[in-house]
Amino acid sequence: MNKERGMKRQVVGTVLSNKMDKTVTVQVERLVSHPIYRKYVRRRVRFAAHDQENACGIGDRVMITESRPLSKRKRWRVSQIIEKAV
Repeated sequence: MNKERGMKRQVVGTVLSNKMDKTVTVQVERLVSHPIYRKYVRRRVRFAAHDQENACGIGDRVMITESRPLSKRKRWRVSQIIEKAV
């Protein structure tokens, strides 16, 4: 790995679930070009992210940042809420 120290990955996604205490499930979508057909395909991945103030609601657009392992599945933190759901 050729990463600079302190350069953590940041991605934007949508909150799918906030049922857990101080944890939200965030779905991140990206477009990937198919290697043969050259059509763009939507790829989705879900992350468990730490939400310290329980401020996120379902449907919010949030930015999450990589962090140290916080539990078995949590390796991301909610860094900011970009847009609240209607």
